[in-house]
Amino acid sequence: MKSTYRPTAGADGEASADARSFLPLTPLAFQVLLALADTPRHGYGVMREVDDRTDGLIRMRTGTLYVLLSRLVDQALIAEIDPPGDAATDARERRYYDVTPLGRAVLQAEARRLASVVDEARRKRVLGRAGKP
Repeated sequence: MKSTYRPTAGADGEASADARSFLPLTPLAFQVLLALADTPRHGYGVMREVDDRTDGLIRMRTGTLYVLLSRLVDQALIAEIDPPGDAATDARERRYYDVTPLGRAVLQAEARRLASVVDEARRKRVLGRAGKP
């Protein structure tokens, strides 16, 4: 049986310290963790979520995605879980993934890092000031 844990809402200090050791994430790893942040998904669902959210700017190939999913599982950032109870019968044959507490801490740390970079770009007037183009 696959893991049926539920991620915690926040990360403790130790998880935060460990999370920084994963930074910076690759853009695709960040996108996969972001896709799993609100709900467990199967691989194709992750691909669709990333494609939809980025308006097609980031399109993941199947082979690339499954290598990345395997790496994220090995790093304990995501876990393979049982399909949700409301999954369609044909969807039950798919592998479902969810973000782990460590994965959530890494995602939060990377989002903070990226926000800091954007703030610095605004400060240097690369993007303009907050609220102005």
